[in-house]
Formats: sequence, structure tokens, C-alpha cells
Amino acid sequence: MITVKVNGVDRTFDGSPEMPLLWFLRDVLKLTGTKFSCGQGLCGACTVHINGTAMRSCITPVKAAAGKAVTTIEGLSNNGEHPLQKAWRDANVPQCGYCQPGQIMQAASLLKKTPKPTGSQIDSAMRGNLCRCGTYQRIRTAIQMAAKVMA
Repeated sequence: MITVKVNGVDRTFDGSPEMPLLWFLRDVLKLTGTKFSCGQGLCGACTVHINGTAMRSCITPVKAAAGKAVTTIEGLSNNGEHPLQKAWRDANVPQCGYCQPGQIMQAASLLKKTPKPTGSQIDSAMRGNLCRCGTYQRIRTAIQMAAKVMA
């Protein structure tokens, strides 16, 4: 039996410890905000926080999260009012929106570690998160907006 604290709630799992954390979140817990895309940890759509660090849930087995705190996009803010979520709306970041939960979770990890990031720090931290719509400039703007609010 594996216990994982997901969005502040202890959850248990008695399935295969090798199952990707993404499937546990989406299929078992029905937390569908975390998205499946490449399945190889290359695009960032599945990004969650494990003990505050951005991780790709599609390549992280459930056993790697045992005894740890996992935060999904649903747990970032219970009402969608996290400064990043507000900045995302204010900067009109999403087009199709599919990659946005992963983008926001990656940005939240960045701002936790680097509260006042430079443009190059933002670019470096976000490099592994792909957006097919190409809203990278708006993503950077939203992160800068959120950083000012959170400072």
C-alpha cells in the first residue's frame, strides 16, 4: 500500500507501484487537470509538484511519490485565484489551453525558488514546457506579472 498526500489529502494506492503518477491522479483520483501528452516527460503538460518541485508525472512512478506531497493544478488554488492563474487570464495566455496546467505548475515552482526571475531565468525554467500555440511571450509576461504581485 502506497500513501501519497495529494493536494493536502492522504490518498492510498494498492496497485502497481510502477504505474505512472499521472494515471493515479487522472484515472484513480479523477484529477484531470494534469494532462497527458507525450508520455515521455518531454513536453511538460503533465507537470505537478512533488514536495514543491516540478516533476513530470507521466514518467514518475507512483512509488516515487510515496510519503510525499503532490500538488496538481487543482491544488494550486482552491478557487483558481493563485497569482499565476490570475496573471494567465490577465495576459490572455491560453489559446487551446491544453498545456496550461503544466505551464502554470512549472512557473509556480520557478517563482517559489526564484521570486524575482529575470527573462533568461524564466526562459530557462520554462524551456521544457511546450506550447503548440506558441504563446511563449504571453507566458513570460504572465510570470513577470505574477512575480510582481507575489513579491
